Amino acid sequence: MTELLGFNATTVFLIIAIAGFLFLLASFFLGDLFEQIGLDVELEADGLGDGTPGWFDSRVLSVFLTAFGGFGFIGMQLGAGTFLSSLCGLVGGVALGGVVFWFARLLHRQQASSSISIFDLIGRVAQVTVTIPHGGIGQINCRVGPERIEKLARTNANATIEAGSTVVISDVADEIVIVIADEEINQFINS
Repeated sequence: MTELLGFNATTVFLIIAIAGFLFLLASFFLGDLFEQIGLDVELEADGLGDGTPGWFDSRVLSVFLTAFGGFGFIGMQLGAGTFLSSLCGLVGGVALGGVVFWFARLLHRQQASSSISIFDLIGRVAQVTVTIPHGGIGQINCRVGPERIEKLARTNANATIEAGSTVVISDVADEIVIVIADEEINQFINS
């Protein structure tokens, strides 16, 4: 049997599998370990730099190591040589690491994002949830797709807009939306 530092190949594969599994457990409880210790490698698969898990994510690598060691150990137990066992470990590691990589990317894409700009709200119909007093600030909410957006709002009108009223968002000032009341909507559209 081939020996490495006094260990036979079977023991080396078993040590790699155990180390990979411990690394996987640590990643499970602590998140991406490379990111935690400041060794985050920005080699995402799509190159967009948007935080999508890449091939060098600690969870993908830990599954690769665990599978490599496990399949290599199984190969050695079945009587395959060191080369064939290493090849089995490599194929198994790439396959299972690829599954984790694909699943992590799938989950990342399913996450909701708040990429709606406040300027995307202009022209949308909203409902007043907190009365907007003349010269003061109230609150509105508006639906954009499946997302409900709540914003502070004020009006340029010389009247108070009561909670429950329907308004149209006409402008944005800082993070506050400017709304016009139902009766002013026709004037806004015609201007």
